[in-house]
Amino acid sequence: MSVREREGLIARIRQIRRVFTDADQHTRSSTSAPGQDEMRSLEARVTHLERLVEGLQDSVHRETTRLTRRVGELETRIEPGALGRALSEDARERGL
Repeated sequence: MSVREREGLIARIRQIRRVFTDADQHTRSSTSAPGQDEMRSLEARVTHLERLVEGLQDSVHRETTRLTRRVGELETRIEPGALGRALSEDARERGL
Protein backbone atom coordinates (compact mmCIF):
# COMPACT_ATOMS: atom_id res chain seq x y z
CA MET A 1 0.00 0.00 0.00
CA SER A 2 1.48 3.30 -1.07
CA VAL A 3 1.62 6.41 1.06
CA ARG A 4 -1.02 8.11 -1.09
CA GLU A 5 -3.41 5.15 -0.72
CA ARG A 6 -2.81 5.06 3.04
CA GLU A 7 -3.52 8.79 3.37
CA GLY A 8 -6.71 8.40 1.34
CA LEU A 9 -7.84 5.53 3.54
CA ILE A 10 -7.14 7.53 6.70
CA ALA A 11 -9.09 10.49 5.30
CA ARG A 12 -12.10 8.26 4.53
CA ILE A 13 -12.00 6.73 8.02
CA ARG A 14 -11.90 10.18 9.60
CA GLN A 15 -14.83 11.29 7.45
CA ILE A 16 -16.91 8.25 8.42
CA ARG A 17 -16.10 8.77 12.11
CA ARG A 18 -17.05 12.43 11.81
CA VAL A 19 -20.39 11.50 10.24
CA PHE A 20 -21.10 8.98 13.01
CA THR A 21 -20.17 11.51 15.68
CA ASP A 22 -22.51 14.08 14.14
CA ALA A 23 -25.30 11.50 13.90
CA ASP A 24 -24.81 10.51 17.56
CA GLN A 25 -24.99 14.12 18.68
CA HIS A 26 -28.22 14.62 16.76
CA THR A 27 -29.84 11.55 18.31
CA ARG A 28 -28.77 12.53 21.82
CA SER A 29 -30.36 15.96 21.74
CA SER A 30 -33.57 15.84 23.75
CA THR A 31 -35.35 18.72 22.05
CA SER A 32 -37.07 17.65 18.90
CA ALA A 33 -38.97 20.11 16.79
CA PRO A 34 -41.58 18.90 14.34
CA GLY A 35 -39.90 17.29 11.36
CA GLN A 36 -36.55 16.72 13.09
CA ASP A 37 -37.20 13.01 13.45
CA GLU A 38 -37.74 12.83 9.71
CA MET A 39 -34.53 14.80 9.12
CA ARG A 40 -32.58 12.45 11.39
CA SER A 41 -34.01 9.48 9.55
CA LEU A 42 -33.02 10.99 6.20
CA GLU A 43 -29.54 11.85 7.49
CA ALA A 44 -29.09 8.29 8.67
CA ARG A 45 -30.18 6.96 5.28
CA VAL A 46 -27.84 9.33 3.44
CA THR A 47 -24.96 8.33 5.74
CA HIS A 48 -25.66 4.68 5.00
CA LEU A 49 -25.77 5.35 1.26
CA GLU A 50 -22.50 7.30 1.44
CA ARG A 51 -20.83 4.33 3.13
CA LEU A 52 -22.18 2.02 0.43
CA VAL A 53 -20.85 4.29 -2.32
CA GLU A 54 -17.44 4.50 -0.64
CA GLY A 55 -17.35 0.71 -0.38
CA LEU A 56 -18.25 0.44 -4.05
CA GLN A 57 -15.53 2.93 -4.98
CA ASP A 58 -12.96 0.94 -3.00
CA SER A 59 -14.09 -2.29 -4.64
CA VAL A 60 -13.89 -0.80 -8.14
CA HIS A 61 -10.43 0.61 -7.38
CA ARG A 62 -9.15 -2.77 -6.14
CA GLU A 63 -10.56 -4.58 -9.18
CA THR A 64 -9.14 -2.00 -11.58
CA THR A 65 -5.73 -2.27 -9.94
CA ARG A 66 -5.84 -6.07 -10.14
CA LEU A 67 -6.87 -6.06 -13.81
CA THR A 68 -4.26 -3.43 -14.71
CA ARG A 69 -1.55 -5.56 -13.10
CA ARG A 70 -2.81 -8.66 -14.92
CA VAL A 71 -2.87 -6.90 -18.31
CA GLY A 72 0.66 -5.64 -17.70
CA GLU A 73 1.85 -9.15 -16.94
CA LEU A 74 0.19 -10.50 -20.09
CA GLU A 75 1.71 -7.75 -22.23
CA THR A 76 5.13 -8.61 -20.85
CA ARG A 77 4.62 -12.29 -21.66
CA ILE A 78 3.63 -11.64 -25.27
CA GLU A 79 6.44 -9.24 -26.14
CA PRO A 80 8.37 -10.62 -29.14
CA GLY A 81 11.55 -11.29 -27.15
CA ALA A 82 9.79 -13.00 -24.26
CA LEU A 83 7.54 -14.96 -26.61
CA GLY A 84 10.53 -16.11 -28.65
CA ARG A 85 12.37 -17.29 -25.54
CA ALA A 86 9.30 -19.17 -24.31
CA LEU A 87 8.80 -20.89 -27.68
CA SER A 88 12.48 -21.78 -27.88
CA GLU A 89 12.46 -23.20 -24.34
CA ASP A 90 9.31 -25.20 -25.11
CA ALA A 91 10.85 -26.60 -28.28
CA ARG A 92 13.97 -27.67 -26.35
CA GLU A 93 11.88 -29.37 -23.67
CA ARG A 94 9.91 -31.29 -26.30
CA GLY A 95 13.07 -32.21 -28.21
CA LEU A 96 12.05 -30.51 -31.43
